[in-house]
Amino acid sequence: MKAVEVIEQYKSGRRDFRSQSLRGCNFKNQDLSGADFSGCDIRGANFSRANLTEVKFEKAKAGLRKRSVVISLMVAILLISLAIFVLSWYAYLVQIIPTPQYSRLGLLSVIASLSVIPLPFCVFAWRQNILAGVIALVVIGLIIAIIMAISTANNVFSFFINTLVAAGLVYIFVALFIAIAIIGICVGIMIGALIGLKGIVLIEALAFILPLVLALFFNSNGAFLNPSSAFIVIAFSGVLTLFFVLLGWLTLKKENRDLLLRKFAITFSMLAGTSFFKANLNATDFTRATLKSTNFNQAIMNKTIFKQAIKLELARPGKTLLINPHVRELLINPSKGTDQDLTKADLRGANLDGANLQRTNLRLADLSQASFRYANLREANLTEVNAVNADLSHATLTGACVENWNIDATTQLDNIDCQYVYLLNNQKERRPSSGEFEPGEFTQLFEEVFDTVDLIFRDGMDWKALMNTLKEVQVQNEDTPLQVQAIENKGNGVFVVKVHVPPNANKEKIHQEFTEIYQIKAQLAAQDEQLKFLREQNTDLMQIIKIQANN
Repeated sequence: MKAVEVIEQYKSGRRDFRSQSLRGCNFKNQDLSGADFSGCDIRGANFSRANLTEVKFEKAKAGLRKRSVVISLMVAILLISLAIFVLSWYAYLVQIIPTPQYSRLGLLSVIASLSVIPLPFCVFAWRQNILAGVIALVVIGLIIAIIMAISTANNVFSFFINTLVAAGLVYIFVALFIAIAIIGICVGIMIGALIGLKGIVLIEALAFILPLVLALFFNSNGAFLNPSSAFIVIAFSGVLTLFFVLLGWLTLKKENRDLLLRKFAITFSMLAGTSFFKANLNATDFTRATLKSTNFNQAIMNKTIFKQAIKLELARPGKTLLINPHVRELLINPSKGTDQDLTKADLRGANLDGANLQRTNLRLADLSQASFRYANLREANLTEVNAVNADLSHATLTGACVENWNIDATTQLDNIDCQYVYLLNNQKERRPSSGEFEPGEFTQLFEEVFDTVDLIFRDGMDWKALMNTLKEVQVQNEDTPLQVQAIENKGNGVFVVKVHVPPNANKEKIHQEFTEIYQIKAQLAAQDEQLKFLREQNTDLMQIIKIQANN
């Protein structure tokens, strides 16, 4: 179907577009909320800035169209061919420089560039990342330049001059080598993202066939005088090219390596892929959808479903919650979240309905607007989590630690399955202290917090002023029933009075009125006590004067 047909039929009331071919369709800025695109081929489709609220993309196939894949592969092959060609010339120049008419400096630079320079880069880049390889190259290059300068210098002045010359020569090779390495790694990432590991076979063939062709070309022009020269070119360029491509594959699989290179290569390879750029994906369902080469940059995701999504790691996440590999894997496989460490994880708006998060550490995690309906949070660490506007309905919280968790009236706690919780870490301050919660007691315990206004008195409390204040505030808010629910003595003269109010009451206004009126009442009461005391003192003084006068 064409995009125009889909839009017109949608406006006519149709919502079922299952199993349609929508390759390359442009739905930019369209409102398609509630539509069903399950099983559709949406490769190359553009949903940028579209409203896709509650849209179903179950088993949909996103990514690049075949012609886009072919074009991307041609670009990758062109780049790797350029790298192989440069490497071949690199090996070729290495062999023609050490001739009798060249100085010992040239001979040493050739030996160093061919054997020493690639080695530290390959070792450190493979074991750590490309930055470590570059640093190793810079250091080894400086060492080689100094050795070359020492071997050719006659005095101090010539040593410094030769060091500069040698460093310039060596670092030309270093810069060239780094550029080729970056091209090879990016090609490896692109090939892996486009066609997987089987693409490495194609690159391997190119890595050895192309330099062979070049060697034969050089030989026909008399450049190579013996077969060993051709072998050196083929082996050097072929092996290094293959190594760089495999390094790119490793970078693709391990997301903590060379993030900038990985991001650049994946972004470049998906330029014509399915785009959800700035799309509204609230409650959108991507269950079992193939999402390779898909752009989610700046998409609005609230309770978006990614259960069993395929190749989501090859999508462009932008700054959405998909950027965290652990969170992304949890969204794909919510049943495998047991015993994970998600400290400080950003789970805002995540859809983890039915997830198994038993004993998972969620300390300081942001769970706001997320959905955990029917989730298993048994013995989970919920210390200082932000659960404002989160949905925990029907979740299991038995044995969880809820120390200083941030909840409010928007947090859904309906039908919580909980026998007991801990208010402090390390299983301290159990609630209830003994026995178990009766059905509904956990919800009642924590929802009571939202139906009270807490008044804190730090220097003792005037009971009479409190009662008078309550009466006056009640008069000013005659439509709002107020009742003292509890009075807690915290010690050191601190009292907390909990006043029960309706859920829809303006708690801020009532608290402010309580505070202001109580202060006035307390001051008046204190003045009355002082006047009473002065009257008593005056009465006693008059009696003393009369007694003294009689005497």
